[in-house]
Amino acid sequence: MAKKIALRSIQGNTAGYYLLMAVLGALIALGLGAAYYMEHNGHHVTGMTNQIVWGMPHVFAVFLIVAASGALNVASISSVFNKSLYKPLAPLSGLLAVALLVGGLTVLVLDLGRPDRLIVAMTYYNFKSIFAWNIFLYTGFLGIVAVYLWMMLEKRFNQHSSQVGFVAFVWRLILTTGTGSIFGFLVARQYYDAAIMAPLFILMSFAFGLAIFNIVLAVAFKGTQRPLGDVLVERLRKLLGIFVAAVLFFVAIFHLTNLYATEHHGVEHFILDGDNVYTGLFWVGFMLFGSIIPLVLCLTPSFSKSLGAVLTASVLVIAGGLSQMYIIIIGGQAYPLEIFPGKEVSSSFFDGVVNSYAPSFPEIALGVGGTAFALFIVAFAVKVLHFLPQSLANSEIDPHFSATEAEGENATNAASA
Repeated sequence: MAKKIALRSIQGNTAGYYLLMAVLGALIALGLGAAYYMEHNGHHVTGMTNQIVWGMPHVFAVFLIVAASGALNVASISSVFNKSLYKPLAPLSGLLAVALLVGGLTVLVLDLGRPDRLIVAMTYYNFKSIFAWNIFLYTGFLGIVAVYLWMMLEKRFNQHSSQVGFVAFVWRLILTTGTGSIFGFLVARQYYDAAIMAPLFILMSFAFGLAIFNIVLAVAFKGTQRPLGDVLVERLRKLLGIFVAAVLFFVAIFHLTNLYATEHHGVEHFILDGDNVYTGLFWVGFMLFGSIIPLVLCLTPSFSKSLGAVLTASVLVIAGGLSQMYIIIIGGQAYPLEIFPGKEVSSSFFDGVVNSYAPSFPEIALGVGGTAFALFIVAFAVKVLHFLPQSLANSEIDPHFSATEAEGENATNAASA
């Protein structure tokens, strides 16, 4: 039977930790400076126009929000599906979910141009708009996961963590459905109008969130020299491969369905076989680097128990995820509106014209700043509270671990030390 693993905070007094916090702080300051620059000068200094109203900040924001839901995967597996191997990782999973959502929402708020106008959005609701519902979904997610973390970290309430974890699991599925429905309900855009957007976003959240979790876990354990056994590494490797395969399958269904419908042939040609950046991002960014290579790394036996393979696959999945978000958000707006189906339209208002967009430095800086803010929250929280397991060695987490294997693991740990 697996041992009860203690959770401990990190000391956070090394040069590496201070360097990490300094770099993240500098990126946050850069993002705040970019937000001020765009607010002070107006959005004409960005690549966004009247045709492309959602730009690079929205790519980062939606990616972080979607990943936040998926980052809670590990906690859900432990609490809802009662997998003891993942229980020591549940607090870190919940922390990362909250941090990513806060980071994504920060980017959205700072991109409003008038962040104070958020008060209007929070006090006057149009319940015919999915955006109004998302305000409740996001704030509800933060509240539920905060209670979930409290149940897990406070020993007196550990017995209630499974019930709260189930509520968090259901809520995050609803949250990601709401985010995907933002695009699925937009019938005016040829590339958005699809009911499959909601389940696709749920599966993308599984892959993106787990990829970020894998990187944070590896950096935290290697940086604090805590044992990380290959049993857990192998589980995370296979789990990531399953999620990537599921996303790839649903993306294939999405495009095949659009190709079947004549009305979507134009936008499908634009995305899949066009002379533009979106086609390159789809086939190289998402398909090759974001899907095929990670699948090889995650599902090929020759990479069994390889932490390097898991980290490489995770980085590529994140890169592919950002490419996919860029295609959906920017590419979906770039394709001209079908105002009069079957008719050729032209006017002085860019009707019938493919809209151009080039992300500006302030937009990218704001997105990177929001991502840095999420990671800063995680790095600070693991220093002041007990979020990280003391050890994830095979002997600690694997109930089938033998005494002979324990001797070999101790020898390996001693050699690496």
